[in-house]
Amino acid sequence: MSKSQFKAQALKYFREVEQTGQPIIITDHDKPVLRLVPYTVDGDQALQALRGSVLRYDRPTDPVGGDDWESLHQ
Repeated sequence: MSKSQFKAQALKYFREVEQTGQPIIITDHDKPVLRLVPYTVDGDQALQALRGSVLRYDRPTDPVGGDDWESLHQ
């Protein structure tokens, strides 16, 4: 569905996705740009996204200091 079609009746489509659980793809000039999906709380999904992201954890009991946070932004 196009952005303009979605915009005109957004609340209707919100309810439809909420009731059916089926996603709606929104397009811009016939290209998919957004996917409207129902919100779900899935703790496992969040953990799956983080799995394998810790490369090394030498001293897990050391406090995290300001220098540690700064090094993440370099």
